[in-house]
Amino acid sequence: MDILYLMIPLSLLLVVLIVGGAVWAVLTGQFDDLDSPAHRILDDDDEE
Repeated sequence: MDILYLMIPLSLLLVVLIVGGAVWAVLTGQFDDLDSPAHRILDDDDEE
């Protein structure tokens, strides 16, 4: 029973960190352009 006093706050802290990281990623524009990087690898940059 004593382990619950440790595990519940740690799990809540983990949830807060994950949600905070997701919100930070959205607000800083990490998900703005999802198509260009996928197509960029197919472009031939070595046109000589």
